[in-house]
Amino acid sequence: MSFLFGSRKTPEQMVRENKRLLDRAIRDIDRERTAMERQENKLKMDIKKMAKDGHMDSVKIMARDLVRTRSNIKKFYLMRANMQGVQMKLSTIKSSTTMAQSMKGVTKAMQRMNKKVNLPQFQKLIMEFEKQNELMDMKTEMITDAIDDAMGASDDEEETDQVLGQVLGELGLSINDGLAAVPNDSLSTAKEANGPNKVAVPGGATGGGGMTSSDLDADLEARLKNLRRDGNDD
Repeated sequence: MSFLFGSRKTPEQMVRENKRLLDRAIRDIDRERTAMERQENKLKMDIKKMAKDGHMDSVKIMARDLVRTRSNIKKFYLMRANMQGVQMKLSTIKSSTTMAQSMKGVTKAMQRMNKKVNLPQFQKLIMEFEKQNELMDMKTEMITDAIDDAMGASDDEEETDQVLGQVLGELGLSINDGLAAVPNDSLSTAKEANGPNKVAVPGGATGGGGMTSSDLDADLEARLKNLRRDGNDD
């Protein structure tokens, strides 16, 4: 049925067929030019022979044919150059068509990806990430402060003992002698003030247990909300 309605060809097929026709035309032009060049050489030899024999009338006629033959050879060269230029244009069109097809495929892929991206859900995920990141930073800071306080207290106590030992050594006394001068009433008063079961915990609570993990998370949540509220007020 293609001979009735015709066949719809793709640009690649059309370019391929036109390139095949151009290649055939260039081969035909080269073949004709080669034949004309052989004829030119034959006319040169004939003109020389006729000139030696003195047939000047024939020499003039053959000279006109030689000029015409050379003109045709020059035209064949020009035709071949034009055919090659058309071939280059067809190659450019083919490359552009291939690029357009590639861009079309990439555009469809980008459309599918954009449809699959849920922007509100992505924003919600980012907000939750920021929230958890801030909570983690606060917990890390509290843990670091607790460790620093514990290590710092131990270091201060050791350094205090060293300084006290140096001072008492200069006075000719020992640490035990210096401690003996401290009244026992002050130590007992401090113990009664603190109580045997009162232990300091984070957040200012006292008691034998301390804050649980859920209580700590709730406290951090409250602090985070206060920080955000202060930032919005600013």
